[in-house]
Amino acid sequence: MVTKTRKTTKQKAKARKPAIVVLPVRGLKGQGLLRLGRESKLELRDRLAMPRQMFGRMVNVSERTIAKVEANRDQADKLTRPYNEVYRLWEALSDVVDPESLGIWFQTPNDAFDGLKPMEVIERGEIDRLWNMVFQLRSGAPG
Repeated sequence: MVTKTRKTTKQKAKARKPAIVVLPVRGLKGQGLLRLGRESKLELRDRLAMPRQMFGRMVNVSERTIAKVEANRDQADKLTRPYNEVYRLWEALSDVVDPESLGIWFQTPNDAFDGLKPMEVIERGEIDRLWNMVFQLRSGAPG
């Protein structure tokens, strides 16, 4: 004999995972903000698995600016240009490299950039070096 047990409402609620809500941010590429429960994160920051401070260095804005955008998605003006540039780079790299590994890749010293981390190359204003690498990877040219 098989007995069926019914889950209580409390158990059902516990078993359900909160849904991710996507909120567009005017001027930003991609999906904008991802909201899971009370926490909001910029899509690219989430994909790269970076804390605000590190991501802020990459897009050349303060941690506070990122916090404001994530709290109130209307204040993205300072962030628009650098975010979109890094987002485009992330998209291009995702075509040739596993996107899941890019967060670590940006933070790892690379001989192709004289031992600098790709993130440091961006901070120095030399993002074109990364675009050159993307071109070489896409074309199959030796680096």
